[in-house]
Amino acid sequence: MQVEITREYIEQVEEAIARDDKGFLLETMTDMYPADITTVLYELDTNESKYVLDLLPPETGSQILSDLDYDIRTDFLAYFTSQEIARYVNLMDSDDAVDILNEMNVQRREEVIALIENEEKADDILDLLHYEEDCAGGLMAKELIKVNINWRVRQCIEEIRRQAEDVERIYTVYVVDNRDILLGRLSIKALLLSKDDKLVKDIYSEDVISIESFRDENEVVSVMQKYDLEAIPVVNIQGKLLGRITIDDVIDVMQEQAELSRQLMTGISENVEEDDSVFRISRSRIPWLVIGMVGGLLAAHFMGFFEADIAMLPALALFVPLITATGGNVGIQSSSIIIQTLSSNAVIFENFSKRLFKLIMVGFLNALIISALVFTFTYLFRQDLKLSTVVSVALFSVVMLASLMGTLTPMLLDKLGVNPAVAAGPFITTANDLLGLAIYFGVAHMLYDL
Repeated sequence: MQVEITREYIEQVEEAIARDDKGFLLETMTDMYPADITTVLYELDTNESKYVLDLLPPETGSQILSDLDYDIRTDFLAYFTSQEIARYVNLMDSDDAVDILNEMNVQRREEVIALIENEEKADDILDLLHYEEDCAGGLMAKELIKVNINWRVRQCIEEIRRQAEDVERIYTVYVVDNRDILLGRLSIKALLLSKDDKLVKDIYSEDVISIESFRDENEVVSVMQKYDLEAIPVVNIQGKLLGRITIDDVIDVMQEQAELSRQLMTGISENVEEDDSVFRISRSRIPWLVIGMVGGLLAAHFMGFFEADIAMLPALALFVPLITATGGNVGIQSSSIIIQTLSSNAVIFENFSKRLFKLIMVGFLNALIISALVFTFTYLFRQDLKLSTVVSVALFSVVMLASLMGTLTPMLLDKLGVNPAVAAGPFITTANDLLGLAIYFGVAHMLYDL
């Protein structure tokens, strides 16, 4: 029975929970995807969500807990006993289990681990807890399929059947030696087409891309994107196979990176969501708002130096918003392209002079078109050749400068080890406002001899 998740259905679920109508809930949710049930739970309060989760099969519940957002899950699990959490953790992939355990205090974590029935799963979890969350070891799961290079095909198939019970998706069969050193991979096709007594060493491929456990998560994303991988094996310094990272974990990292960059570029200093507290949302926004306010005050103070010029030629003040807004927009555009390139780990410092010349030419063309349009419109409406010249020349200079700032600032910050996304948004906008005003009134002084 397919159910459409609407406001009406959410209300029916709330009513069913209130009257303890388990039949309705099971009938409508049995065939639902866990992700759809998660959507429903987001609309319920904590007690209602737990009521629903307790009705569902543990396998479904474990998937739902794995999918829940961090903040919601942390509050949600406070209503569960350690025994209940252990039941779900026992059914999760080791990497998902570790993510949940890392959200608990040490005492609760140890209680849950002690209650996990599967000793091998508990050992895997303890092993993964040693890794930092933002490295390859912290992303990997221990569940994988591996065969020994000295085995025969018959033994491989038997082992794959046994190991596959703990593996949700089989992407690759990895080949190791007696010390678990990763040697290569074995395709399912080669395995199925080979005779039972054939040795693995005669049919496996040494062509395998792996990554060390200490590598940063950004490197994992880069390698998997570059080689279009669905899974990548994780090894230690000696090349011993430790686990694997699958594409779903990498997508999560990419989404987090994109969200962080977007928030930084818009002047939000920490990762927040709409349902966070008023204080936390305000705290995340206020730093850059203060910087923007300071920039505005500086711009106002800076314009005070030219108060006499504006008094002599009031028309100059009419074009200040045009100068500041255009410079800010150009700076944001330029920095966004560079940040996108840097986030993909492209090597932009090779052929730097060629790239810089290209960016200068793009800025020059944009500046030429915009300044020509502004000159034409200003002259048509104001019939003042000098004023039109001042505005267009100033705007040309501002666009060129903003293009260079938007290009070079993120690259410089990246070289210094600072997230280049902080260069965008309020920072570049405020800087361009001040420099744009200086250029504008400087040009006016030269041409009007104020």
